[in-house]
Amino acid sequence: MPKTTLWPVSHLVISVVGRDGPGIVATLTGVLMDQGCNLEDGAMTILGGHFAMMMLVETPPALDGPTLDGPALEAALSGPATARGLAVSARPVSEAVAPEGDGEAWTVSVHGADHPGIVHRVTSSLAEAGANVVGMTTRAVGQPDDPVYVMVLDVILPTATDRGALEDRLDGLAQELAVACVVHPAQPDIL
Repeated sequence: MPKTTLWPVSHLVISVVGRDGPGIVATLTGVLMDQGCNLEDGAMTILGGHFAMMMLVETPPALDGPTLDGPALEAALSGPATARGLAVSARPVSEAVAPEGDGEAWTVSVHGADHPGIVHRVTSSLAEAGANVVGMTTRAVGQPDDPVYVMVLDVILPTATDRGALEDRLDGLAQELAVACVVHPAQPDIL
């Protein structure tokens, strides 16, 4: 059932980037809580020792003044963020929406010798099939002098997609790129 309110509600996308350290998530979400924001969606990761986080927050409805906007929330976050060496931005979004497209959730896993072009070539092939990439994780693992590149993509495949043809296309691409590529139905997240 959709949420109903008597006052306008706005959503902001907040991005945070900077050197990693303990307590960043607790500090930032504490500011959001103090401002009356609701964290609706988010993702966080460490990229080469740097913290990166994206959050979709619902700002509180305005009872007797303007709704909390991007600049006001950035200002509230700036003190704690600056103290930790983090860059923060908050941008409005018109509304929270589900990913576009009707289809089935699949996972594409790729691993092999690291070299430029793997992400572009695989995602281009998926785009040609009408797939929507809704999540991506990449890592270089192993020894620094002989890294192995690992990529996991969460995709929505249109129901009309010929999965056999897509798997054949990705198998051919994997051979060209000298990587292994596995495509399978996504397993539901169990929280």
